Amino acid sequence: MKKSNKSEIFKSAIYILGSLGLLLIAGDVLAASTSGSQLDVGTMSESIYNTFTKLTQLITGGSYLAGLGFSVAAIMKFKQHKDNPTQIPIGTPIALVFIAAALLFLPTILGIAGNTMFGTEGGQTAGPTGSIIKGNK
Repeated sequence: MKKSNKSEIFKSAIYILGSLGLLLIAGDVLAASTSGSQLDVGTMSESIYNTFTKLTQLITGGSYLAGLGFSVAAIMKFKQHKDNPTQIPIGTPIALVFIAAALLFLPTILGIAGNTMFGTEGGQTAGPTGSIIKGNK
């Protein structure tokens, strides 16, 4: 494939994912409005808030799955390097291992960083639920 075709495919994929995200949010808002409740700003904001909570869970799950995928790819690249060291440089599987480790530990690191910055009072600190910052007493 030419480079221009790859960039066009990438742009199309971004547009499709963005459109699907907007449809997801719009679908949740419309579902909340047709469930017998009155359509007002509060109902719409609550629905969008719940959607962002689900989105953070999706990102966390995606990070774990991508980390597992990169670890399997690293194992396969190590095998390829063992079979033919001149074709596959050792840096490729090592880079894949570091990327896999970063993706697997990303949700934990974000949780720890949130607790460090904002404290543990009030429950969750990462995501759309916000955080409670203690003032000086």
